[in-house]
Amino acid sequence: MQAEVAVVAGVEVAAEAGKVSKKILVPTQDSGGTIVADHFGRAPFFTIIDIGDDFQIIERVTKPNFGEHHGGRGHAHDNVLRYNPNVLIVQGMGPRGLRGFASAGIPVYKANSKDVDSVLTSFIGGNLDELTDGCQDAHHR
Repeated sequence: MQAEVAVVAGVEVAAEAGKVSKKILVPTQDSGGTIVADHFGRAPFFTIIDIGDDFQIIERVTKPNFGEHHGGRGHAHDNVLRYNPNVLIVQGMGPRGLRGFASAGIPVYKANSKDVDSVLTSFIGGNLDELTDGCQDAHHR
C-alpha cells in the first residue's frame, strides 16, 4: 500500500489507510520527559511523542541521549535520526545540528516554554516559530 501525504500541524507526513501520525522529538532534561532541555545536543534525554491526525497522543517515550556529550558516540543530531522524527522542538541547537536536520528535511521549531505539554499545545496550534539560526556558544565555534 502506498502512503499518501497529509498535513498535521502544518507539516507534511505520510498517511496510510486513513491514519496519520507524526513523531515529534523534544530534547528533555528529565527521564519523565516533562521539561524541555536548554540545548539539544547536551540534553540527557529525548522524548518522542507520536501524535495522530486527531492530535491525540498515540505514544510517548523518553530515550537517553547516547551522544558524545553523555559518554556515547557521535553527535546527537546524527543519533536521533534513528527515531525517524518528523519535527523537532528545541530551546537551542548549534548550527551543525540545524544544518543536519535541514538537509534531512526535518523542520526544527523553537520551544516557547520549558513545559513539554505546553510546547506540544503551542505546536499543534501553529504557535511556534521555526528555528533558523543555530546558537553560537563557545563550544560551537
